This record gives sequence, C-alpha cells and structure tokens, in this order.
Amino acid sequence: MYIVFGKYIVQVFGIYFIVVGVLMLLKPITARAILRKAGSTNLINYTEITLRIIPATGLILASPISKYPFILQIFGWFMIGTSLVLYFIPRTLHHNFSNKCADVLKPQYFLLIAPFSIAIGFFLVFGFW
Repeated sequence: MYIVFGKYIVQVFGIYFIVVGVLMLLKPITARAILRKAGSTNLINYTEITLRIIPATGLILASPISKYPFILQIFGWFMIGTSLVLYFIPRTLHHNFSNKCADVLKPQYFLLIAPFSIAIGFFLVFGFW
C-alpha cells in the first residue's frame, strides 16, 4: 500500500517538475522572482523544506516498483538529507543563497534549464511504466 501511495506522490512530483519547467520557459522573470522568495520568511522556509520531504519519502517508498530503483532511492535520500540540513541552518543563510542563485541565473538561463526540469518530470511520471 505504501509503495503504491509513494508511486502517486512521485508522479505528482513529476507533474510539478513539468509545470515548473513550463513556467521557466514561458515566464522566466516570474520563475526568478519565485526563486528569490526561498527562505524569505519562516513560513515559506519551513513549509518549503517540509514539502520537500513528502516527495523524497515517496521516491524511497516507490523505488522498488520503478524502472530505476537505485536512482530514485539516491535522489530521495539526497532530498531528505538536504532538507534536514536546511532545517538546522539559519533561515537567512538559505534566503541569501537563493538570492545569490537568482542573481547568477539571469532570465535567459531559465530558458536553458527549463527542458531539464521538464525531462526530469517526465522521468518521474513515466518511470513506473
């Protein structure tokens, strides 16, 4: 039961990646503004981190029934590990890092990154068929 539930969580996560990729293609300035908000308030910071743990757990639970169990497990554990680190570092450090990333990632770079987000999304959605 947990495996099937994890599968659906991973597929929704894949759809999220696709939607984010499309956003980056169509509205790169908006995508950059959203990136700047990461860690900007306690609510955004801890909600973001907690929400990352849900698909990470789904990746680990569903990995045995996927076409690529090792990759999904590694990705899931990596997400959980980085989430735990983010829980314990100061929120301002997380926010400053996201702002530095947004400074480096000019809107035209989002156009280059977007296909990778979409590809990862399709990998997650169709990795069980």
